[in-house]
Amino acid sequence: MQTLYTAEALATGEGRTGSARTSDGKLEVTLAPPKEMGGTGEGTNPEQLFAAGYAACFHSALRLVGKKAGANIDDSAVGAQVSIGPNAEGGFQLAVTLEITLPHLPTPEAQTLAHQAHQVCPYSNATRNNIDVQLNVTQD
Repeated sequence: MQTLYTAEALATGEGRTGSARTSDGKLEVTLAPPKEMGGTGEGTNPEQLFAAGYAACFHSALRLVGKKAGANIDDSAVGAQVSIGPNAEGGFQLAVTLEITLPHLPTPEAQTLAHQAHQVCPYSNATRNNIDVQLNVTQD
């Protein structure tokens, strides 16, 4: 792979209870487990950060394939839900649902673009065959 960009981040503290920051200082967050996992919920958590990154990355891929197809991608949006739970091996696993909104396209065309974006998006390529990723396409 020819590297175009490398992001750097450092997490300190107790892992999920601590802090994380990027090397350029543009992102600095306090980390805390959500209340649902026994934490205070008084900070962000890795699943929220992953959801924001995946949503942004997938939206970029969606707009790329949409433009190439000449589709009307105005007012498009992507939301990501990242769930965490125990796996059968005693560890944890993630599952993702992407809510893809393409309000100016008929459903079949919107679904085709979503599936094309899923082939292009680096987050999709990294997670493929590793975690369950559901694509939900809406016109709202």
